[in-house]
Amino acid sequence: MNKGCAISLGLLLLLITLGLGYYFTQDSDDEPDRLETIKPKIDDIISKTVATGAIKPRQEVLIKPQVSGVIEQLYVEPGQIIKKGSKLAKVKLVPSEVNINSAQSSVELSKIRFKAAERELERQRQIYNQRLDIEDAKINYENAKREEARQKSLFDEGLISEVDYNRFKVDLEVRKASLDNAEITAKNNLKQFEADADIRKQEMNAAIDNLQLLREGATRNSGQISNIVISTVSGMLLDVPVEVGSSVIERNNFSEGTTIASVANMSSLIFEGQVDESDVGKLKEGMPLEMTVGAVENEKFAATLEYISPKGTIEEGTVKFEVRAAVNPTEGTFLRAGYSASADIILDRKEKVVVINERDLILKNDSTFVELKTADGFKRTYVKTGLSDGILVEIKSGIDTSSLIKVIKGIED
Repeated sequence: MNKGCAISLGLLLLLITLGLGYYFTQDSDDEPDRLETIKPKIDDIISKTVATGAIKPRQEVLIKPQVSGVIEQLYVEPGQIIKKGSKLAKVKLVPSEVNINSAQSSVELSKIRFKAAERELERQRQIYNQRLDIEDAKINYENAKREEARQKSLFDEGLISEVDYNRFKVDLEVRKASLDNAEITAKNNLKQFEADADIRKQEMNAAIDNLQLLREGATRNSGQISNIVISTVSGMLLDVPVEVGSSVIERNNFSEGTTIASVANMSSLIFEGQVDESDVGKLKEGMPLEMTVGAVENEKFAATLEYISPKGTIEEGTVKFEVRAAVNPTEGTFLRAGYSASADIILDRKEKVVVINERDLILKNDSTFVELKTADGFKRTYVKTGLSDGILVEIKSGIDTSSLIKVIKGIED
């Protein structure tokens, strides 16, 4: 039984060997007939690199409140077109009792100082009008004037010498100068008291305005209500990140403040993206871009490269460089801020040139060849290549559109 099994197994192996040999012989004989060929064609080639990023407005302004408090009312919603000066929100002030009491004390103290300054100013006006502050100088001048006249008559009669008369004449001039100086001093003193009263009045008004600002968010003399948040620019309202009842902080030197709204001009958009360091050296400002937006199907948008970052950043082990491009105006399609997009940056372009699939090239010793079909089979022929987009490659010489070249199939074939 064992001998019969061995004979049967041997015959089976022999039949399998003969069958496989026949199959491979036939397959080898038919291979030349199954080889595919293709002709070069005329086409356009575009060499490009891809940048991924997002659509953003060129200018986006964050609106901050001038006072701290709680949002009492919102006047707008995202998506609205607003103008400069439009009301956005109303802030309800929540001042502390300590600040209110301090402001009230400042008002009372400033009123007392202002009234005292007014009383002193009124007293000085009476003194000035009655010329009391120059009375002594005026009396001295009148006495000197009478004495000079008496001495002059004595001099004219020859009773005193000219030297004696000149002494009285000089004294008269001195008294006249003293009177003039006293009048100037009196006028200046009055102006000083008027200025002091005006300063006290301004201090009182400032204290009253500060108290009113704490209580109501507005002052008597300002045309702007500080607790009403207004837009500083015109444009589209992109976001209102607060709700009624939200606490907000004013913008000052120590805090950026709470953002009430963001406003942007959506007619001027830019694309911000990143490119790999291997491609950044090929880029130049002014290069055209073709953008594809994920949210907008079957449509491409044009842009122009305007900025290439001089410094790269490391992300996931690779160096990336930021690029920015101006998006050309679009008609019929509204691009929203924040749309993710990818942009093809066109590095070079060749139109209507002879091209073949790059996979059909044979690389050897820094030269490129193709398998050109001849009457006797296939002949390896040298070709000079040009621009490539990764799929198609430009053929400058070696073959033309009438040539037949062998298709180099991939591993899967």
